[in-house]
Amino acid sequence: MEKQIRRKDGTLKSVSYAKWGYIFITPFFIAYILFTLIPQFLTVYNSFFEHYRVGLQEVGPNFVGLQNYKELFTADPNGTILILKYALNTLVLWVLGAVPQFVIAMLLALFFTSARLNIKGQSFFKTVIYMPNLIMAAAFSMLFFTLFSRVGPIQGLLENWGVLDHSFDFFAHKVTVRGMIALMNFLMWFGNTTIVLMAGIMGIDQSLFESATIDGANSVQVFFRVTMPLLMPIFVYCLITAMIGGIQMFDVPQVLTKGDGVPNGLTRTLVMYLNGYLRAPNYGMAGAVSVIIFIITGVLGGVVYKMLSAQYKDQSKKKPHRERKGNVL
Repeated sequence: MEKQIRRKDGTLKSVSYAKWGYIFITPFFIAYILFTLIPQFLTVYNSFFEHYRVGLQEVGPNFVGLQNYKELFTADPNGTILILKYALNTLVLWVLGAVPQFVIAMLLALFFTSARLNIKGQSFFKTVIYMPNLIMAAAFSMLFFTLFSRVGPIQGLLENWGVLDHSFDFFAHKVTVRGMIALMNFLMWFGNTTIVLMAGIMGIDQSLFESATIDGANSVQVFFRVTMPLLMPIFVYCLITAMIGGIQMFDVPQVLTKGDGVPNGLTRTLVMYLNGYLRAPNYGMAGAVSVIIFIITGVLGGVVYKMLSAQYKDQSKKKPHRERKGNVL
């Protein structure tokens, strides 16, 4: 950006303010390079080396090429490829929590932004639904572990009602443990998603809703033909960020299952698998798992973005050949 300034002698002088913009954003790039970019390159670099510790003896670093990656995709004695098993666990746990999260968040966002309903006390409700997001995931997990343990209040209450017997253990069944993890993820994040979707809906011109209603569109038609297409960039953002958070799921299942991924490793996630190599430590294998997680995140993020946003980009590029007449729906 340049600005023309007239000197005292009448001549013009060009003053550029662009350098100040670069100066202001320089601290961000310095921090990003030091604390994100360089560690990422070092992680990829370490993934090609054998570097671990056995007791007090340190082995490596020795260059082994793709051996760490081959080992990750080698089946164990039971015939299971662990990284694929844990990737599937991660996907299932995220879907179980994300589907109700987005459904409930969308319904609440439409409910609170409806001009026809004109809900009173919206600030109070926004605060209430956002509060679980302020609780640390570890504390939330400890709360659920206490509630659903063998001596917890939920177990005792259901036994008194005759629903369960004393032999039932919530942490010994795949459905109940996965259900608890999904419920916690839903409770922690649906409020944040609701508020972001509300902001997106409130940014849509109200006259578009009024025009669609006047033209005879019902609520479902207004949502799918007006609200959702215009809300799609915000929805894609929420979905991709939620997916990235789901792939990096760690603290909730780690604390709830005490790192064991009970039962039978069916609640162990990719990052819990990575954490096992960091505790060993085995830096080469940990680097290889990190690279795999990065690739999965990038591929899934790109696929989701392409699928959900491509059609709306194509529509925005099309120009009408004639003036439309009549109803918009």
